[in-house]
Amino acid sequence: MIQTFGWPSVVFLLHGLTWTAGLSVLTFVCGGVFGLVFALGRALGPRWLKAIVAAYIQLVQATPLLIVVFLVFYGLSFLGLYFPPFAAAAISLTMYATAYLADIWRGCIEAIPRTQWEAADSLALTPVQKLRYVILPQAMRIALGPTAGFMVQIVKNTSVTALIGFVELTRAGQLLNNMTFQPFHVFLTVAVMYFAVCYPLSWWSEALKERKHAGATH
Repeated sequence: MIQTFGWPSVVFLLHGLTWTAGLSVLTFVCGGVFGLVFALGRALGPRWLKAIVAAYIQLVQATPLLIVVFLVFYGLSFLGLYFPPFAAAAISLTMYATAYLADIWRGCIEAIPRTQWEAADSLALTPVQKLRYVILPQAMRIALGPTAGFMVQIVKNTSVTALIGFVELTRAGQLLNNMTFQPFHVFLTVAVMYFAVCYPLSWWSEALKERKHAGATH
């Protein structure tokens, strides 16, 4: 039975939006944890560790996210590892976020002037204290803008997981369109919801970058 597009349809899409938001937050948190470890390994680790991390980053960045999602959801099943759509989506997006956040944050760590490292050495700080009190706070300020901008990419790329049956916003729109046969109303509403989430993040990212440039000129 064909349904008409109305408030219940919007509620259904909002439910999909909550899954999009939840998956995005989970991806950012998990990708951030691994990304920080990888960034430190790439920037400060021994040569062999730098090579491994660099290879992982290049491999993931050179592979379309859709392929990563398919490999986790379909490919690992041949090894006896079966993941439900949400788990497969979270794992694949975390792999994706880890590679990009590690690259962003590695650049921010390496952007700290050498004099700051030397000043920390002169205070006889341990390596952990040097990172915690001197290097990472400065690197975080540099990384705020690019990191906020990458959060937009995470939100938008959750739509890829619709192809493995995870019902986030895009998949909810597909299902609703099959019930209403009103693609203009459905996907216009989906677009508005994505815009409502992504535009504030984009604006915040640009504001942080402008604040950083303004601070650098004074």
